[in-house]
Amino acid sequence: MVQLREKTAETADFISIARKIHVITKTAGIPLLINDRIDVALAIGCEGVHIGQDDMPLSTARQLLGPEAIIGVTANSAEEAITAAKAGADYLGIGTVFATLTKENTKSIIGVSGLRDILQSLAASSETASVKTVCIGGINASNCQRVLYQSATPSKKLDGVAVVSAIVAAANASEATSSLRKLIASEPPFVNAGRKRLEQLPKRIELDVPTHVKAVAETNPLCHNMTNLVVQNFAANVALCVGASPIMSNNGLEASDLANLGGALVVNMGTVTPEGLSNYLQALRAYNAVGGPVILDPVGAGATQQRRDAVRQLMAGGYFDVIKGNENEIRTCAGMSGVQQRGVDSGASTATMKEKAELVKTLAARERNIVLMTGEVDLVSDGHMTLAVSNGHKYLGNITGSGCTLGTTIASFLVVNREDQKLLKVLAGILVYEIAAERAAERADVKGPGTFVPAFLDELYRIREETKTGDTEWLTRARVESVDAEKIGAT
Repeated sequence: MVQLREKTAETADFISIARKIHVITKTAGIPLLINDRIDVALAIGCEGVHIGQDDMPLSTARQLLGPEAIIGVTANSAEEAITAAKAGADYLGIGTVFATLTKENTKSIIGVSGLRDILQSLAASSETASVKTVCIGGINASNCQRVLYQSATPSKKLDGVAVVSAIVAAANASEATSSLRKLIASEPPFVNAGRKRLEQLPKRIELDVPTHVKAVAETNPLCHNMTNLVVQNFAANVALCVGASPIMSNNGLEASDLANLGGALVVNMGTVTPEGLSNYLQALRAYNAVGGPVILDPVGAGATQQRRDAVRQLMAGGYFDVIKGNENEIRTCAGMSGVQQRGVDSGASTATMKEKAELVKTLAARERNIVLMTGEVDLVSDGHMTLAVSNGHKYLGNITGSGCTLGTTIASFLVVNREDQKLLKVLAGILVYEIAAERAAERADVKGPGTFVPAFLDELYRIREETKTGDTEWLTRARVESVDAEKIGAT
């Protein structure tokens, strides 16, 4: 459809423009809607209108335009959406999703998670479930696929997108429209085929984890780290020991070329700056465009307002295959209030294991990705299955960058065997990393954190080499449970 939106013209001029456009759209068999102005729609006899919350009531518009007219309504909340759907709106324009210059009087920016919440509310009732929906506000070729994918619920998804600048500001409107149509009709590049729920977990670990370890060792996947300055050297060594090929570059201008090399990206915001945030977003878009796996490590996300704002901008700016962090970092990513960290430490937890598992699973389902909450017991979920991993050693908490380099390890595993289940590949990275830590701590030459680090690197390398020859005895140490959120309190 085409909607004509004109905020400044005199009525006579508006009608003149609308008539000329209606000739074009009618010839093409495309409905023309007039934004806000029912009088203009009546004057030219077009197919309908789109009205906002502050415009003429839907019931009045229906009386004036008749039962055959198409009437769309703007909705910025679940309450507005449900009210409009029950009143007989033919479709809803949901948003504003992202900030945009074309809409100055935005009540609030709802983001992709806000879209999903509204769709869930509509799907909850048979009276509102069938209403058509599009989203609006900052939607363009770089984000439309991600918005459609991440906002979808099991029972309702968007029917399309509404755009302004993405077409009318394009050098070639026809090509821009054709491109958008193709994009919304296909899944984004970062979606792979490995989305089936895991079954027979112990057997899958025994068979699949060594396969992924060998694949990393044999293919040497590129691991692009945009990481904090404190751990760059350590992260590079960890990547080399598991078999990956590391590059440390915080320059967003290089990201497009690096993304085309088929590797993964780690965005670690340990030393985030305004310039760094801009580079992260540029790299994120580059990897999303080609389907390269991306991990977000929101280091110290709850420590300062700048970091909290950075997390919101990053999560609004692209898709992350994995979000990895400690409890407070995950709580911040979920948008929970009252989170305060002391530096990058998580701090003492007051949440039960059941509450943590529910948080991880809920965030993963919302973002349609993998969420890993690290701690004494790691919790990792794809929104369907949640796993508890009890491996690791206390020395990891006494060295700089152990969490950051776990992200590097996981990213390396996400690159290989692209069609396989992401959750199992993330689990493979966790197990390699944490079992290597256990083996290192047990060595006679390790006396504390200082001697632990080189031993840890040795054991990462040894696990890789052992697995290449078919020796998977190390995997018998794995302590993994499938978590039932209703029973985890008793686990």
